[in-house]
Amino acid sequence: MTATALQPAFDRFSPLRVLLLEDDELLRDHVLTPRLRQFGFEVTAIGRAAELHEHLRQRRPDIVLLDVGLPDRDGFDVARQLRSEADDIGIVMLTGRAEGVDHVRGLSEGADAYLSKPVDLDVLVSTLHSLARRLHAPRPGTTGSWRLDADGWCLISPFGSMVALTKTERRLLEVLIERPNQIVSREALIASLTADVYDFDTHRLDSLIHRLRGKVLRVLDTQLPLNAVHGEGYVLIVV
Repeated sequence: MTATALQPAFDRFSPLRVLLLEDDELLRDHVLTPRLRQFGFEVTAIGRAAELHEHLRQRRPDIVLLDVGLPDRDGFDVARQLRSEADDIGIVMLTGRAEGVDHVRGLSEGADAYLSKPVDLDVLVSTLHSLARRLHAPRPGTTGSWRLDADGWCLISPFGSMVALTKTERRLLEVLIERPNQIVSREALIASLTADVYDFDTHRLDSLIHRLRGKVLRVLDTQLPLNAVHGEGYVLIVV
């Protein structure tokens, strides 16, 4: 293993910034925030509408994930004002109100998407990434092959369908996509996942790749062309 291989891969993409406005402390702090961070989002979580503008001034988010039933203000009013003041910010409304009239109202007040609780995490993550694709232009020169999206948190197939990635899956695919049709050594892949390569269980790499293949097949209904080369490493076949 070379000295270069010991260095973890450089994280080239900025995470998508999500400002979560949700008054349910359990849902906010123990479910949504940690799970969204697992998928690579940079999450700031608050519980009251009065805190919103201060956080907007401190650091502008890409998307506001907004609960309708807030204790200090109606969520529809918040969405309307936010849309009038910050047209470039995405708004996803998350609410227990499943009635069609509320859905229509949420979209008419400026929301880009309206999801009912209890929300399916995969649906929420896909919605956030889909909205981000409309907010940010994709990287040029990557059409027609397996690639990462503009923020690096979705794998996109040659047919344009996509699957959301965890932080570990993202790091692994960054290395493989940077070297298409080339064997990437197991050492280089492990170095992309950890700074302590000598204490890393090599079986974890095989398990991660096995789960990643299964995830792509389940979500996209197509095989990820990631092949093992015995005794050497893995190669991502890109044509």
